[in-house]
Amino acid sequence: MRKTLVTGLSAGVLFAAAAVVLPATAATAATGEATLSVLHAVPDVTVDVYLDGKRAIDDFTPGTLAGPMMVPAGAHQLAITASDAADASKPIIGPADVSFDAGGNYTAVAHDAADGSPTATVFTNDTSAVPAGQGRLVVRHVAAAPAVDVLAGGKAVVTNLSNPDEQALELAAGTVSATVAATGTTDPVIGPADVAVTAGADSIVYAWGSLDDSNLALATQTISDLGGTPNGVPAGNAGLVATNGQAALPLVGGAAAALAAAAAIGAVLLRRRTAAARR
Repeated sequence: MRKTLVTGLSAGVLFAAAAVVLPATAATAATGEATLSVLHAVPDVTVDVYLDGKRAIDDFTPGTLAGPMMVPAGAHQLAITASDAADASKPIIGPADVSFDAGGNYTAVAHDAADGSPTATVFTNDTSAVPAGQGRLVVRHVAAAPAVDVLAGGKAVVTNLSNPDEQALELAAGTVSATVAATGTTDPVIGPADVAVTAGADSIVYAWGSLDDSNLALATQTISDLGGTPNGVPAGNAGLVATNGQAALPLVGGAAAALAAAAAIGAVLLRRRTAAARR
């Protein structure tokens, strides 16, 4: 199974040619709704994403982000399958119970665990206000790699970051030239790369891929118009173990019906976007 999830490309090639910038705009959620984006960060495998037993994202390719989309608050079931699966009965990841708060902003990430096994983590995005002229830089480690440091100007600004944790900094708006190195070292495994820090926005950088398979890369998500809900911590590994003190998310069968209509609409919209991108 593990060998089907890798590309064998060099980290330098992927970093130079395939670092992905994925914009998303924060919106004030209607009562009873949450904002959800989904990032595919498992190398070399195209997947489908099922929400509550319905296919919500079709033919989802590595390094891309879907959303943001509005979903009803409450409990849902998430499963990730091979792209040719007829249904969610034999998922690659999950199925797992996830829960979204009304007005919350979340990113679900399909990625490799530190040991290389496929997993998923749901992050709660921090959409609280930042000081005037500043932006929030969030670094998330979702790669099959040991703990890392993030360096700017040769100095470690984020230290000992492990999969699937995150660290956040509030910085003056501008461009940061950053590299990623194994903790306690300065030899880059990713970078250097220029990362834009936008005033009044979250700039979220994901380190993903596999160190052993030399296909580490970056993806970047931007959430604009901040000012709303606090906290930005992982909401837990889908179907595995929580990382912020919540109970573990159990593997379950069946499907909740509450999101069927929303998932169907989301699937249509996402397919249209995918078709347009392929033209």
